Amino acid sequence: MGIMGLEEWVLAVMEKLGYLGIAFLMFLDNIFPPIPSEIIMPSAGYTASKGDLSLIGVIIAGSAGSLIAAMILYWIGRKIPEQRLFSFIEHYGKFLRIKVTDLEKALGWFNQHGHKIVFFGRMIPAVRSLISIPAGMSKMPFGKFMAYSAFGTIIWTTFLAFLGYHLSEDQALMSLIMQRASYIILAIVILYIIWKMAKKFGQKT
Repeated sequence: MGIMGLEEWVLAVMEKLGYLGIAFLMFLDNIFPPIPSEIIMPSAGYTASKGDLSLIGVIIAGSAGSLIAAMILYWIGRKIPEQRLFSFIEHYGKFLRIKVTDLEKALGWFNQHGHKIVFFGRMIPAVRSLISIPAGMSKMPFGKFMAYSAFGTIIWTTFLAFLGYHLSEDQALMSLIMQRASYIILAIVILYIIWKMAKKFGQKT
C-alpha cells in the first residue's frame, strides 16, 4: 500500500470509528512500525479542521492509543525472559517488521543513555515502537517509564495534530516542517549523548 493509499485508509478508519479509530491506529503505530504516526496524527488534525472531531479529542485519543501500546510492550519486556523474547522476534519478528538487531540496538541505546531516552524515543520513528521493551527488560520503574512516555507522546501527537489542523492543504510545507522537526529532535539527542560522554570523561580525569 502506497503513502496515498495509506492516508486514504487512515482517513476511512477515522471516519468510521472516530476517536476510537485514532487511538487504535496510534496503538498500531507503536506495535507495527510501518503504520506511522506521521500520517495518522496529521490526518486526524485535518479531520478536526473540518469540524468532524475536536482537536483536543484527537490529541487525547492519539496519546491514549500510543501509551496503551507502550504499557503492553513494557510489560512484555519485563515479564518475558530475555532469551525467549529474542527467540520469538527471531522467528516471528518479520511479521511486525522487527529484527533482533533492532531490539539489540534499542537495548544498547537504553543501557548507554539511561531512562531519558524513553522521552526522546517517543518522537523518533522506529525507536518509539521498540524502546518500551528495553525499559521493561531493565526493570525501569513503571511510574517513571509512564511519566517519560506520556510527556514525549503528548508533545509529539500535539505537534503532528496541529500540523494537520493548520497546514493540511499545504502538503509540501507540512512534510518540510516534519522533516526539520525530526532533524532537530535527533540533534538534541546527539547533543545530550555528547554532553553525557563529556561529563563521564571529565569525572575520570
